[in-house]
Amino acid sequence: MSAAAGAPAGAPSSAAEQPGTAMAARVVGAEKVYGAGSAAVRALDGVTVGFPAGRFTAIMGPSGSGKSTLMHCAAGLDSLTAGRAYIGGTELGPLGDRQLTLLRRERIGFVFQSFNLVPTLTVAENITLPLDLAGRRPDAEWVDALVDVVGLGGRLAHRPSELSGGQQQRVAVARALAGRPEVVFADEPTGNLDSRSGGEVLGLLGRAVHEMGGTVVMVTHDPNAAAHADEVVFLADGRLVDRMADPTASRVLDRMKAFDTRTGQALTGQARTDRTRTDRTRAERARPDHAGTDPARTDSARTDPARTDRTPSDRARPQHARPAGAQAGTQEDAPA
Repeated sequence: MSAAAGAPAGAPSSAAEQPGTAMAARVVGAEKVYGAGSAAVRALDGVTVGFPAGRFTAIMGPSGSGKSTLMHCAAGLDSLTAGRAYIGGTELGPLGDRQLTLLRRERIGFVFQSFNLVPTLTVAENITLPLDLAGRRPDAEWVDALVDVVGLGGRLAHRPSELSGGQQQRVAVARALAGRPEVVFADEPTGNLDSRSGGEVLGLLGRAVHEMGGTVVMVTHDPNAAAHADEVVFLADGRLVDRMADPTASRVLDRMKAFDTRTGQALTGQARTDRTRTDRTRAERARPDHAGTDPARTDSARTDPARTDRTPSDRARPQHARPAGAQAGTQEDAPA
């Protein structure tokens, strides 16, 4: 169930996070500050949250809410300023660089917005690359099962340049799962994909959890992507402010709209009306003089050398105005 909006790091836990539930990853009192003095930015402000094993959890929040910072610190890609981070029962803070590298290699999988495939390697070689670097023999049966799940059995000898974006990200998902990690962290995994390819990748992550026993923690800004998760945790201003079990795209979107992204407080009633009115006023003030006109009809004299002979009266005319008799632009005139 969701916590009260605006709650600090001690927001009530979901059913999946009750005592006795195994956590694949968690942070306790997590704080992250970048810079110092007047230039300091507090990206995380006392966050305590766990990511249950065998579950698909999405992290959402407005830009600058700290969601990617939370994922990076939970995965050992960045260190906390204060607080503790764990993978399973292992605290990350006391580990040195080499120990962290080994832990990430052996116990964590990663999927990023950019596919990060090695262009000179084949699909098969990219999938097993982390195992090869670790000196571990791939489990052939497991890798075959992954290849079947991602649907790339006929492209194992292809190079990344011979694949579509969606296919490349499916290779990245298979690579993340090849070593049977305790948890896979996915940072905007569908950010570079069209909706169809993105849906396929999200379906793969869901199957990795529900059919293959994995754990996925995904950062996203997309309510449709978050709807594939078992639970969504919401951040605002570096704090855990809400959580939602069994999300749908419409519920997630409504919840995001309800947040005051500047304070992490829920807006209701007159406060929401006032904020909407204020935002609308700011948008009107920021709108260019020609805003709202047909882009195909905007003045092109500044960029068209053939129009440099404009008269002073022409130059005084508002940019969106058109001399009498001029033909309006058509859809074909607009750039592709």
